Amino acid sequence: MHDAIWDYYNPYDWLSRVRQSSFPPLAICVAITGGVQGKEANPNLPETPEEQVEQTHECYEAGASMLHLHARDPQKWWDGSGEVEQYRKVHGMIRRACPEIIINNTTGGSIGMTLEQRVSCLDAAPEVATLNMGPDMYKLRLKERLAPLPHPRPAQELSGTLPITYEELRHFATAMQARGIKPEMEVYHPGQLWSVFDLIEQGLVEAPYLVQFVMGYGMSPWATPRNLVNFIEQLPPGCVVEVSGVGPFQLPMTSLAIILGAQMVRVGMEDNVYYRRGQLLQNNAEAVERMVRIARELGREVATPAQAREMLGLSPSPRQY
Repeated sequence: MHDAIWDYYNPYDWLSRVRQSSFPPLAICVAITGGVQGKEANPNLPETPEEQVEQTHECYEAGASMLHLHARDPQKWWDGSGEVEQYRKVHGMIRRACPEIIINNTTGGSIGMTLEQRVSCLDAAPEVATLNMGPDMYKLRLKERLAPLPHPRPAQELSGTLPITYEELRHFATAMQARGIKPEMEVYHPGQLWSVFDLIEQGLVEAPYLVQFVMGYGMSPWATPRNLVNFIEQLPPGCVVEVSGVGPFQLPMTSLAIILGAQMVRVGMEDNVYYRRGQLLQNNAEAVERMVRIARELGREVATPAQAREMLGLSPSPRQY
């Protein structure tokens, strides 16, 4: 797809693409579950492998070309797993249900995981994996989880820091490169673009570079149009832009990304359990279906998995598990 990467700095390029309806097709990534909350936040959030596969298939049929996966711990379904076998199990089930979808594992894992637990999911051989590009300070309030939900627990107040150093970034990126996995570089604030440039200079990531801007999270910039435009204008050449928004900012940030010409957006219950204020999502496919409608109304084609693979420089043949 020769014209998937375009010059974000050039207003004439944007004007020309609007006139000619020539922006690249929009790939939709769905983050179905996350690693820090479960059905206590939304009873429709998928936890078990079977639930995750069912909702992934619904999203695949609705137009999602990439799945962002947090395998869950069978001993406490509300938490993420650091066991590679859980990822291998879910990968096999996903591939049988969704033959072409791109599988993207988290290396963020869940709160309290060791570096080794976060890296372990790479041995399940995803095609893409997230890579947080800098340290993160968090403050979270998790709802009480009551029976009859399995593994009940009290409400939790979480506050802390997820540290990451340049050496740890190199460790993650080297592990991904050795396994032929494309890093999805998650950037939470503009200063973390230094880390993106550092990995590029070391040759640890290959173009096209996949950069995800996370908007509306605790340590990210305020989720405003101006901040998203500013983010995009600071990118190095050769990037595929992915935009996600957390909570109520998911819809405006992803819609703006479509207008700006980003190649990918991320939706799903990891980032927002609501369809609109006061209305919980019935499933992840609802969020995907809305993005498909908005993209088409704004003149953007929705990418097939094959088109998304071409944009990202992945093998046209999906990995088998």
